Amino acid sequence: MKTSDFYYELPPELIAQDPLSDRSSSKLLVLDNDSKRIEHRIFSDVTDYLKKGDVLVLNDTKVIPARLLGNKEDTGAAVEVFLLKRLSGDTWETIVRPGKKLRPGARAVFGDGRLKCEITDSLPDGNRIVRFEFVGVFEEILDVLGQMPLPPYITHKLADKNRYQTVYAKNDGSAAAPTAGLHFTNELLAKIKGSGVDICFVTLHVGLGTFRPVKCEDISDHHMHSEWYSISEDSAKLINEARSRGGHVICVGTTSCRTVESAADEKGVVHAGSGDTDIFIYPGYRFKVLDGLITNFHLPESTLLMLVSALAGKDAIMDAYKEAIEQRYRFFSFGDAMFILPHSLC
Repeated sequence: MKTSDFYYELPPELIAQDPLSDRSSSKLLVLDNDSKRIEHRIFSDVTDYLKKGDVLVLNDTKVIPARLLGNKEDTGAAVEVFLLKRLSGDTWETIVRPGKKLRPGARAVFGDGRLKCEITDSLPDGNRIVRFEFVGVFEEILDVLGQMPLPPYITHKLADKNRYQTVYAKNDGSAAAPTAGLHFTNELLAKIKGSGVDICFVTLHVGLGTFRPVKCEDISDHHMHSEWYSISEDSAKLINEARSRGGHVICVGTTSCRTVESAADEKGVVHAGSGDTDIFIYPGYRFKVLDGLITNFHLPESTLLMLVSALAGKDAIMDAYKEAIEQRYRFFSFGDAMFILPHSLC
């Protein structure tokens, strides 16, 4: 398949710039995965499509204030270091700007000098390995000096940085939010759990590689950047038990989907553990665990659009996106949601 097969025109005014005051009041497009029939609901109605015995899988990663704005130590020139992945206690894989000024050996200073860094290596894709120097707790310093890494298509300033976190965010490490989870409130989660639906958490630290454009014409030539994930024994057990009793595994977001699919064997058994995954899911992929998916609306020609197309079919997804545009849905990180139903619910 070609990358251009996943292109669509989106009016700029449909790119959501601000989160809604009520997380669960966003629109919800429900896609029947057999008939491809579409319903238009409100997100809080998601409970109508979850049944006792199902398991809802949430990604509890927490976005860190990954953008560091500082100055080159020798010249004072403005620089930016964007944290992607922690490699050890003080060493990170990063994106730096401007790249020409931050080659191996270059040093940068942030804020009042509480944080400094040295570029130690340059990777083939242009990313840099950075070693930080500081006294105290890195996370506490980062919380003061760092900025939340909002996507470039969001131009409005975020009044409350917690609105770019899920209410269940727990484990620091993401460069971007698992945005399908932004629609859930604690009250909605309590209602879901009270209906007999199991809720379990996995962790996948979202890197920018997930959102990078596919530059090759043949999508099978694209290579995903790896991201770290973890699944506990308890979560693996809940997922496997739901499958064994005939319940559905409903993943919230493409990151939860990629996590459970990466941790499953060919029989669909999910194994606890942690590691890196570069799984790329596109049409033709056979899902081993996931039955249904709650997700946001994704950028044209993105790997995330390819993933949802693998689940529901490219034509059905493109038709659903066309209708969402006609119905003036809000798109991307702070936008509305879609629920691709399990086949047996259709």
